[in-house]
Amino acid sequence: MSQDFVIEAFPRGDQGRGASRRLRREERKIPAIIYGGNKEATAISIWHNELKKALENEAFFSHVLTVELDGKKESVILKDLQRHPYKPILTHADFLRVDKDHEIHVNVPLHFINEESAPAIKLHGGVANHQINEVEVICLPQNLPEFIEVDMNAVEMDQVVHLSDLKLPEGVRVAALLQGEDHDLPVVAIHKPRGAKVDEAEDGEEGEEGEEKE
Repeated sequence: MSQDFVIEAFPRGDQGRGASRRLRREERKIPAIIYGGNKEATAISIWHNELKKALENEAFFSHVLTVELDGKKESVILKDLQRHPYKPILTHADFLRVDKDHEIHVNVPLHFINEESAPAIKLHGGVANHQINEVEVICLPQNLPEFIEVDMNAVEMDQVVHLSDLKLPEGVRVAALLQGEDHDLPVVAIHKPRGAKVDEAEDGEEGEEGEEKE
């Protein structure tokens, strides 16, 4: 992992909607909880703006994070995030404890590389059709990838890349594939634009008519 994220946290005693509103309004913090790891859940609060800024980095969602609370550090991953229905405000965050000996389930983003230079696109006029932009993986915390690359340079026209085609780091599995072949979902494909296919078909028909006349 190329980046470390540290979250400053504070103990949270009062709970409930009223306490949460006061926390957000008066202290500029939001309520959160740390759970899992065979320990009791811990109610905390964290700085709203610091978390909001961290969320601008895509890697935050697929990293093992460090929460500092009362001088102690815990390794966690972000499991859930609640937002205000129409204001740009975060309202609650859930963090799951992790340890190096237990696998975790995390959604990891897909990075499609060499898309503009792929021969099927650059030379043959194809268009990439993305079906999914992230995938749930299972791995030990130390093996968690920041993202998974999909090299479009090797994708041919009308070829469909499935989950089983992804090149995964060592120790990383795709959760969906553990449920059977029916869950080997399409990830991306390159096809000719619909209008181009119609034009090609018409050109072919005109060529056949010309041959018949001759």
